[in-house]
Amino acid sequence: RFKTRLGGPGRPDIACRRVTYLLYFARIVHRGGTRREGNVTSQRSLGLTSATALVVANMIGAGVFTTSGFLLADLGSPLYVLAAWAVGGLQAALGALCYGALARRIPESGGEYLFLSRALHPAAGYVAGWLSLFVGFSAPLAAAAFAFGAYARPWFGGAPPALAGTALILAFAAIHSSEVRRGAQVQNGAVLLKVILILVFVAYAAGRTPGLAVDSPPPFPAAAFGVSLVWISFSYSGWNAAVYVGGEIREPERTIPRSLILGTAIVTVLYLALNAVFVLSAPAADLAGKLEVGRIAARAVGGAVLEEAVAGLIALVLLSSVSSLVMAGPRVYAQMAADGYLPGRLAVASGPPRAAIAVQAGLALFFLWSATFEALLTWIGFTLSLSTAAAVAALIRLKAREGAALAVPGWPIVPWVFLAGVAAMIVFTASQRPLESLVGAAVIAAGFAVWRVQQGGCRRR
Repeated sequence: RFKTRLGGPGRPDIACRRVTYLLYFARIVHRGGTRREGNVTSQRSLGLTSATALVVANMIGAGVFTTSGFLLADLGSPLYVLAAWAVGGLQAALGALCYGALARRIPESGGEYLFLSRALHPAAGYVAGWLSLFVGFSAPLAAAAFAFGAYARPWFGGAPPALAGTALILAFAAIHSSEVRRGAQVQNGAVLLKVILILVFVAYAAGRTPGLAVDSPPPFPAAAFGVSLVWISFSYSGWNAAVYVGGEIREPERTIPRSLILGTAIVTVLYLALNAVFVLSAPAADLAGKLEVGRIAARAVGGAVLEEAVAGLIALVLLSSVSSLVMAGPRVYAQMAADGYLPGRLAVASGPPRAAIAVQAGLALFFLWSATFEALLTWIGFTLSLSTAAAVAALIRLKAREGAALAVPGWPIVPWVFLAGVAAMIVFTASQRPLESLVGAAVIAAGFAVWRVQQGGCRRR
């Protein structure tokens, strides 16, 4: 593994980088051979249940309880909204199959950063890690915290959503800074409880939905549908969550692909059921453009009592979403720090990456207090779609290079269909939401610029 790190494919052949790895190797020998994955100590304490729970918790968050109102306003029909959620689930499943193949080939922590560094170029990996820092985790963390504050606002005397969200981010940062296994136990319990409660709500509402007549849908709005898929991709974005903690998962070559597929399948079914209840339980005019669609639908089905119960359920869901984002994201920053691409204080020798958790919490608080919710959805979906597309492109390159030695389910249809779907979403979003698209492109360009500056400094040293 050390030889691969030092001179393997896709690694920069720079003297100062080699010195860095020699120093890490010396530390390993000095400590008696502590096992490391990608220069971060690996305890391999997470199994299939924890990995799947991480996927489910990352996926079920703010998006599913806040997006459909905006979708109705743009698409004009509940049927189109449900179709968009189904297409989004299919796209996520295709991505999970591709990432499962990548995880079998590179079963370590780091996600897109690690995949792109190994399979394409270190610059691509660096930019992916840069996006993870700003867009992949910190911004979604802010969105989930804001949604929690919006749903829980009546319980806190009408306090601003950002205020409750701030307390939530700080609380889970403290929990996950304590110990890896303890954080996983909190995570698993919250995920199991929220899945059970969602199923109970869906079963209750299905028998009491007023049975609203769905009018003939308007002409299919192709451009708006494409933008809607970008918003929905934010809701499904956690389908790749297990790859970020691959170095802490037992038997990662088997466990990670299974957890991705299993978690994505569970969430897709729950999303379709939930959104059927949301968009068919209340008149479209009452839901269109509204963030708290869960509250509105619950009030239409069961009155004020059910509304408060569902608000409590959604608050629990958002709690576990925040927990999962705080758990997964800092592992990427710690991996980048261990590789010399971020300040060394973010790396860890053992235990949770406390410094990285603190950095992510600070960025999330910045987004929480400075951006609108709808702008966050568009920006996150657009930019993360580009990042996942790059990872799948890396898989295609690896497959071309390694041939039959790398097994890719559904090759070549699955990865190419996934890329075609992402391309369509990007084109529609750039045409319909140019400002958010430009911001996403600017973040990517800034990542490349920082990479170039770092490499120039490394060469001078």
